Amino acid sequence: MLKKFLPDEHVKSVLDITPEHLKERGIKGIITDLDNTLVEWDRPNATPQLIKWFEGMRNNNILVTIVSNNNEERVKAFSDPLQIPFIFRARKPFIHAFNKALSQMGINKKETVVIGDQLLTDVLGGNRSGFHTILVVPVAQTDGFFTKFNRFAERRILNWFRKKGLLQWEE
Repeated sequence: MLKKFLPDEHVKSVLDITPEHLKERGIKGIITDLDNTLVEWDRPNATPQLIKWFEGMRNNNILVTIVSNNNEERVKAFSDPLQIPFIFRARKPFIHAFNKALSQMGINKKETVVIGDQLLTDVLGGNRSGFHTILVVPVAQTDGFFTKFNRFAERRILNWFRKKGLLQWEE
């Protein structure tokens, strides 16, 4: 059961994920979380480094869709200036939003990765949906109200993975 929470890869930051690495694996699309994956949960806009990352993906014909459990106002305000498609109130880890993003991009699961900072939403939802999952270290050390509850359970799961030698994790 805990294997559903185990990501296929883990990196320190989305900025460590390069278009070249993705293209070598045949990846044509990214489904990514927003808060504490791309930027801090309370930062309204993309950083200059993140804008450059999005441009790199776009220049390499890698599609990106933001799938967030947050509300439309938050996700739209972040995504629209970047012209990035998004799905809000995704209800992750349920699989509907992942499949909707895939359908909107017009590619298949083997050509897509799911990137996120939470085991209980992003990784579990991506794994349940059959995607390759990449866990990133949260951008901020603080979380929104509801995420704090998930982090408690997540720390226990991460510690179990560490003890079993299944995951090396940086906090």
